[in-house]
Amino acid sequence: MLAVSDEVDEKAYQSSLPDRYGHIDLVLGCGDLPYDYLDYLATQLGAPLFAVHGNHDIPPEQMDDPQIGVWWRGIDLHGRVRDIGGLLVGGLGGSGRYSNGPYQLTEGETWSALLRMVPRLIVNRVARGRYLDVLVTHAPPRGIHDLPDLAHRGFGALRWFLRMFRPRYHLHGHSHVYDRRTTTRTRYHDTTVINVYGAREIELDAGR
Repeated sequence: MLAVSDEVDEKAYQSSLPDRYGHIDLVLGCGDLPYDYLDYLATQLGAPLFAVHGNHDIPPEQMDDPQIGVWWRGIDLHGRVRDIGGLLVGGLGGSGRYSNGPYQLTEGETWSALLRMVPRLIVNRVARGRYLDVLVTHAPPRGIHDLPDLAHRGFGALRWFLRMFRPRYHLHGHSHVYDRRTTTRTRYHDTTVINVYGAREIELDAGR
């Protein structure tokens, strides 16, 4: 699968994406990317797309085309759990609240969105033997790949979620990476947390 966040890759418009990436069976958007760019990636790769909003995203209802809202509701992962070809994927959009932006959450609002997923996670555990395979968020967990300023501080509730439901992967963006020495992959209990800033290919089979 291909996970993307925060930065548009202009080279994506100049080359054949299947030739560049090979076979991609799923595209996951971790926020702060234009809608048309996400749609372009999924269309060119012939793969399903699911995503969460970033804190800089423009709400679909403010776009000129009302069909964007319809399209977004079909791919939105925020507070939801989806079975995508046997892969169990959940999501949380937005960042911590630092202004009046539309996709900013208090810690309490973060807890509320995560707790909405719990009934489906329990069903997954009973029916599939696991709660979740991949958690997709915009912001990172508190203390993992986050930054000290208010706008880029991670969510404490995500640490609880990872300890409780132990997805194999937690994919996030929000923390921009300008130095190759920056840590972008961290093991936290049973979960591999990855900052996918830009684009990151990840091999993951459905099921354990």
